[in-house]
Amino acid sequence: MILNDFDFVLPEELIALRPVKPRTSSRLLVAANGSLTDAKFYQLQNFLRAGDHLVLNNTRVLKSYISAIRIRRENKLVSEAKVKFNLLEKISKTKWKVLAKPLRKLKKNDILKLSNGSSLLVLSVSNAHAIIDFQLDATEKFEDLLNNVGQMPIPPYILRKRKVDKHDDIDYQTVFARFKGSVAAPTASLHFDNSIINRLESIGVKLSYVTLHVGGGTFLPIKTDNISDHKMHSEYGVVSPEVAEEINQTKKIGGRLIAVGTTSARLLETASNDNLCSSFEGNTDIFIKPGYDFNLIDGLITNFHLPKSTLIMLVASLIGLKECKDLYSYAIEKKYRFFSYGDSSLIMRKS
Repeated sequence: MILNDFDFVLPEELIALRPVKPRTSSRLLVAANGSLTDAKFYQLQNFLRAGDHLVLNNTRVLKSYISAIRIRRENKLVSEAKVKFNLLEKISKTKWKVLAKPLRKLKKNDILKLSNGSSLLVLSVSNAHAIIDFQLDATEKFEDLLNNVGQMPIPPYILRKRKVDKHDDIDYQTVFARFKGSVAAPTASLHFDNSIINRLESIGVKLSYVTLHVGGGTFLPIKTDNISDHKMHSEYGVVSPEVAEEINQTKKIGGRLIAVGTTSARLLETASNDNLCSSFEGNTDIFIKPGYDFNLIDGLITNFHLPKSTLIMLVASLIGLKECKDLYSYAIEKKYRFFSYGDSSLIMRKS
């Protein structure tokens, strides 16, 4: 398949720059049994039944969007420039690959001065990213530094329209976020609050939590015409032995396993083995595209994704390319809100 198979025209006014309040009041488009149903997210329980099993991602988003002053010393001259960067991938305790803007203003051995006075060192610069050393000493905690100087890493298409603010501290974090490590939110889970979780459990829906630290690669475009040539970014994930056993019990009794978000779906399929789930800890770069044979998941709760993205390819692999196009055409016609702060969908796997 080629990249243009996953393209569509999205009216700009359907791109959500803020979430609806309360978060459970977003719209929900349900695709099941060959039909589409309009609902609200707080009605999710109406489309689930006792024995269903939701798997959510409990990663916690780091304040990884940082402003700095670049300081360069050359031939006894000192120059400065403003730069902003997003953490992309952890290399070591103090070293990170970052997406910088403007990248052209950085080069090896530049110093980046942060708002709290800390100094970072630019180790290298490539065509797409830079590698930065935060130069922490043994007593400094990385997360404490980010909390002091960073902001929530809302997506670039939002940043082009508005600045990050205090509302994003809450809006871009799930209510069950626990383990720090993501540089982007698992956005399908942003629609949940404690009340809807309690209601689902009261009707016999099982909830389990896995951890996949979402990387900045989720915002990177595919640059190959043939999607099979695309190299998927790698992300760290954990499926505990306890959760693996809970999932296997659901499968044994014939319950439906529904991944909340493409991050959970990718991690579950990475941990699958002969239609059962194994415990897992490590990096995954699984690329789920049409033709993929799902081993575990029966359904997916997810937002509406960017054209030509690996995320929409995962949706198409679950229900079929034509059905995916029909789903998105309907969502656009009915004016669903798109992307990270947008509306949600419940998509059941095509038999």
